[in-house]
Amino acid sequence: LNSFSVRHLGASPVRAEDMGEPTQAQATLPKENLTIASANGRHVFSVELAKTPRQQQVGEMFRTTLPADNGMLFLWATPQQSDMWMENTLVPLDIVFIGTDHRIQAIAENAVPRSLAHISSHGPVGATLELAGGVTAKLGITVGDKVEAPSLEKKS
Repeated sequence: LNSFSVRHLGASPVRAEDMGEPTQAQATLPKENLTIASANGRHVFSVELAKTPRQQQVGEMFRTTLPADNGMLFLWATPQQSDMWMENTLVPLDIVFIGTDHRIQAIAENAVPRSLAHISSHGPVGATLELAGGVTAKLGITVGDKVEAPSLEKKS
């Protein structure tokens, strides 16, 4: 999955129209507000929702900016290990893996643009969130923090 070019490497259904490597940024996806409750307070982000396999494949690829208060939320149909990479992602990202209990299970900070290194949740998660690189450290967001969003509530 790409969010600023992060790709989900797990198996997912792909339709014929979804085939092919992305060559440009996708249009802005539908958005919702997502809140992370940390020891430092409540942090609100406007996140795009990557729901379809193609939206998840393209993610943040080829985008040249990601504001600190924006992000992309990848919603998995069923809990699964989330494996990402930064192919064609042009800006650093913090990749936040969200458990089915809506708590942060792991954070990969400042993922390197264009890297093909795998970034793994190391276990099943319900969603993956991509934020601008460095945001989690700056705001004091850590493993165990609670994530609230309408799309996550619908999955419960």
